Amino acid sequence: MPFPLFALMLCVFSVGSAELVIAGILPNIAQDNGISLADAGLLVTAYAIGVVIGGPLVTLATSRMSRKPLILGLMGLFIAGNVLAAVAPGYPVLMAARVISALTHCTLFAVCIVVASSLVPAGKEASAVSKVAVGLNLATVLGVPLGVLLDQHFGWRATFWAVAALSAVAALLVALFLPRHAVPVTAAAVEELRVLGNRRVQLAVAITVVAMAAVFTAYTFLAPLLTDVAGFRPATVTWLMLVFGIGSLFGNLIGGRLADRALMPALVGILAALATALVLLAAVAPAQWACVALMFAFGVAYFAVMPGLQARILTSVAGGAPTLAVAVNISAFNIGIAGGAWLGGALLDLGTGLRLVVAAGGALAGVAMLVALGELLRDRRAARYAGAPAGDAPEALPV
Repeated sequence: MPFPLFALMLCVFSVGSAELVIAGILPNIAQDNGISLADAGLLVTAYAIGVVIGGPLVTLATSRMSRKPLILGLMGLFIAGNVLAAVAPGYPVLMAARVISALTHCTLFAVCIVVASSLVPAGKEASAVSKVAVGLNLATVLGVPLGVLLDQHFGWRATFWAVAALSAVAALLVALFLPRHAVPVTAAAVEELRVLGNRRVQLAVAITVVAMAAVFTAYTFLAPLLTDVAGFRPATVTWLMLVFGIGSLFGNLIGGRLADRALMPALVGILAALATALVLLAAVAPAQWACVALMFAFGVAYFAVMPGLQARILTSVAGGAPTLAVAVNISAFNIGIAGGAWLGGALLDLGTGLRLVVAAGGALAGVAMLVALGELLRDRRAARYAGAPAGDAPEALPV
């Protein structure tokens, strides 16, 4: 991986680890701060709200800033937020520190994705996105376990200190290796806002929301499915989640390459694979070996779809003002995650059972696939009318 892309990937790894590790260290945070576990859980909620609401606003406010100084500034603020968390004298300051960190999350991811796509030849954007997004995979399979390990041996403050140190290394690599003019800043705030009125951008964001809701309707309740339905021991679930994580790493890289070759056909096919994997997982969950194989397939399909979802915004629908659209799409990921977790819980409250919850995730993936298929067919019709090869003239479509 080229050093500039590696630097961006390390930024994503740092931020992703900080977002995800909090769930594993909540018990010690609650105990040390004399608060309930439910109150400690609000640290997760506050972070998510900061990403969804604050992220696009920060992106809009910084739309005219040069990309390299912007990344360095955001990383500096992120480091400050984690240092503040590490030294927080109490819960209110810790909450403020999490909100500060969250305000950098969405814009930093969006800018890293846009810059990464500018560093590669045309037609390779999705692969560049997937390489940067590997940071999220590594945050899941490496960053979170190491953060929890630090918490267990040295306390939760050590976890935040480690995130801050890693982020400082990432910022240093950005300063050393990322070209200052990696991507031109051409879009004013009004142009970035205008892109959001594009129907095709709105549909791309809608596909992201539904696809992520599909994933997290099922993923949120994987552990009880594996223990209560498949009959695995609780200790085995950790290893099965590692199987899922390895599948997600492969899926990220495969999805980027497929999207580079044929973006919308790949997106349709991967969403169909995701729907199939979830429906089959629900159907064969009591069969342990089949369950293991489908956990891997689920991980592959989940992360294979992510580069295509971002590349659709970058290369097909956002034109010369992609940063805010990408930031909104990142917010859409979080909206889908929250919505899927809520839907799965609501279905369980209705007494549907864990297998039907996972099947509902498959149904949502099918809905996302149908929307993507409609966009593929629309692109091809527009290309034919423009006299261009299918899929090469998305700009011919009306806003």
